[in-house]
Amino acid sequence: MKEMVEEAAAVLFTPVTVISLLACAAQFALSFALAQICCKKSSGTERWILVWLFYDAIVHITLEGPFVYMSLVGTVATSDSIFAELWKEYGKADEHWLHSDPTIVSLELLTVVLDGFLALLLIYAIIKDKHYRHFVQITLCVCELYGGWMTFCPDWLMGSPNLNTSNWLYFWVYLVFFNGVWVVVPGLLLCQSWKDLQKTHQHQKKKNK
Repeated sequence: MKEMVEEAAAVLFTPVTVISLLACAAQFALSFALAQICCKKSSGTERWILVWLFYDAIVHITLEGPFVYMSLVGTVATSDSIFAELWKEYGKADEHWLHSDPTIVSLELLTVVLDGFLALLLIYAIIKDKHYRHFVQITLCVCELYGGWMTFCPDWLMGSPNLNTSNWLYFWVYLVFFNGVWVVVPGLLLCQSWKDLQKTHQHQKKKNK
């Protein structure tokens, strides 16, 4: 029994699996470092928001950008680049990403160009305390949530034929965790924008009395 468990773990955790997870950790570490460098005067909450935004921008540009390129000139499945290997690993959980699915590619074009730009703009708006901060924050969060919905909803309606939930790594780590953060964090940021805009409105009403 022990040998069977060890064999299954060995098949699950290939060198590419380990490299992929380490790459995600490195992206987060870089985001954390950039947030500490760029926002020394920011509060704890704002600093963590900036960590997320740096991570958001880095993932969109450095990981999803190559995915869009590979999908426009061919497919991830037929590419042999290092980025293709990372996406092939994720494709074990969601086959959409292997074969240039039109819906996914369309969403990723929007994500890379628009969401990547909005994340960088929001970083600037927070650091410089710009008046348009929450307008950009709400727009970015809605885009992220829409992207997540359109990534999975069409497949759910067809009975999830492209999703592999056969083991904890593919289901809980690749599908739930790595996609869930793009639901939970934008949701929390929308709540923050709501509260801040409400405070601004209440302050303005008192000021006008």
